[in-house]
Amino acid sequence: MYRFIKFNFIFILIFIISCTHSEKNSNSKKVFRYNESKGISTLDPAFAKSQVLIWPANQLFNGLVQMDNLLNVKPSIANKWEISTNGKIYTFYLRNDVYFHDNEHFENGKGRKVIAQDFVYSLSRISDSKTASPGAWILNNVQENGIVAMNDTILQIQLKSPFPAFLGLLTMQYCSVIPHEIVEYYGNDFRKNPVGTGPFMFKLWKENEKLVLVKNPDYFETDEQGIRLPYLDAISITFINDKQSEFLEFLKSNIDFISGLNAANKDELITKSGKLNPKYSDKIKMINQPYLNTEYLGFMVDSSKSTDTGNPVFNKKIRQAINYGFDRVKMMKYLRNNIGTPAINGFIPKGLPAFSDSIIYFTYNPDKTRELLKEAGFPNGEGLKPITLTTTNDYLDLCEYIQQQLSQFGIIINIDVSTGATFREQVANSRLDFFRGSWIADYPDAENYMALFYSENKSPSGPNYTQYQNDIFDKLYNNSLNEIDDSKRNLIYREMDKQIMNDAVVVPLYYDEVILFTNLTISGLESNAMNLLNIKYVRK
Repeated sequence: MYRFIKFNFIFILIFIISCTHSEKNSNSKKVFRYNESKGISTLDPAFAKSQVLIWPANQLFNGLVQMDNLLNVKPSIANKWEISTNGKIYTFYLRNDVYFHDNEHFENGKGRKVIAQDFVYSLSRISDSKTASPGAWILNNVQENGIVAMNDTILQIQLKSPFPAFLGLLTMQYCSVIPHEIVEYYGNDFRKNPVGTGPFMFKLWKENEKLVLVKNPDYFETDEQGIRLPYLDAISITFINDKQSEFLEFLKSNIDFISGLNAANKDELITKSGKLNPKYSDKIKMINQPYLNTEYLGFMVDSSKSTDTGNPVFNKKIRQAINYGFDRVKMMKYLRNNIGTPAINGFIPKGLPAFSDSIIYFTYNPDKTRELLKEAGFPNGEGLKPITLTTTNDYLDLCEYIQQQLSQFGIIINIDVSTGATFREQVANSRLDFFRGSWIADYPDAENYMALFYSENKSPSGPNYTQYQNDIFDKLYNNSLNEIDDSKRNLIYREMDKQIMNDAVVVPLYYDEVILFTNLTISGLESNAMNLLNIKYVRK
């Protein structure tokens, strides 16, 4: 009996020690955890059209080039490149030590070396109509059959016309390299069986529950000390769709970081001056910087496209009066807790080299608003027809603030709240005379913003939702495409911005900010003006 009790005691002791050891091993793994409340629909980089999809793609894949946190284009799989003097031919020289992630459908299950032909396949795939990639437009300026593998390590891309922002386009996740044999094996299921070259590899995805990526032990990049990246062992992504529940999980340290402000926790986390609430200073770190996103109100300026040709928005003086008629500084303080910058410097956002805070267009000026209304033939708003502003519920508070401010001048704004899908369709087809808009940069060049006003980009075939047409602007736009010198090109962009502001085509509201909150156990997580999540340098 004694021997039996002794045996059981020893067995239980061994079991406890074993479990403790296992738990310690588990805890020693450095796992970065974040939540994606909107869910993830695909891990195929050809469809990485939104931040939700770009973030995981950035961990799984690499392209020819990449952006650093200052938005400079840096080497990635291409360690150097040359651009012809006419600006049309780009020659990339590839590293010879980059391998795809291991996968059972490679020979011997080992990932093979990346060669130039893989980029020919990958880039051609996104422009193929059968793929239906939303990123196909990136290659619109590439010559037919203009992507050529000169040999295994040299890739050449020939453009139809010069486009100085082309390198920036190639940093987008759409342009990631993928292995043709794996894509062909999985077909449409490549979306949930991704194979790339990135710092992390796909491990597990239970849709709407959890996505797990693990460290790529053969990743080609190292830090400045020569230590192989990434530092972390894994990334775990959950899909809690309730933002308040996400916030509580963050406070309990079950999530390592959250991005952006939600109405439910804005006043809890941030003071009115835009600083972190002092009560969280020993638990949370706040990171913020300019974000390449301009929030604005847009006017339809082509009356021939409208069902109401007598709408006041077709009068430039009325558009200018609206721009002067509300206080952006107060709006940011009370509605945004000063997260962002009042947009008084034009349409190009803070964070781009073409932006200048010394150039000021519209500030709150009641006298100027009254003067413009009088010049337009509507003193104190008398006889002015009501104007309908269409928005989504997310921006209703901003629109109501502007509505209230403009009413003191006799400018009556009726607000129409539309659902997201319907609203986007109406804007994309220029069916709204006055609408709330935002433009987040696809690539770090002001051309991305000026393209919204180029006459050849009129919707529905392009992003010129205001139907703006100005011959001087168009000439400047075309000149900018042929100017390779960045500083000279930025001066052209400023002249274009001046044309837009003088014609009051839009009402810039604010330049947004990237705002991240992390637990104090996290280091190395840096922000950038594209709000691109880069985890390869993160430590925990």
